[in-house]
Amino acid sequence: MDIEHLLNTMTPEVYERLSYAVETGKWPDGSALSQEQRSSCMQAVMLYQSRHNTEAQHMTIAAGGEISFKSKAELKKQFSAKEVDIVRVSESDL
Repeated sequence: MDIEHLLNTMTPEVYERLSYAVETGKWPDGSALSQEQRSSCMQAVMLYQSRHNTEAQHMTIAAGGEISFKSKAELKKQFSAKEVDIVRVSESDL
């Protein structure tokens, strides 16, 4: 398959599924990936990130194909700048 065609037709949902498969070694339905499938998925994920990842996280492929590394200090600053809402639920609320 042509790389450009792959990148132009891959949706964010497909990217998420492939990313999950690479991270866990399993498809969302729980079946295991072969080593060849995992390798192919990883390449597709990296290609997608190189095109669409404008806010690269620690050790990802940023838009333009550059590998992005963030230090602990940069990550702490990034996460402390964002407000986080925590939902607390008791058993009786369920």
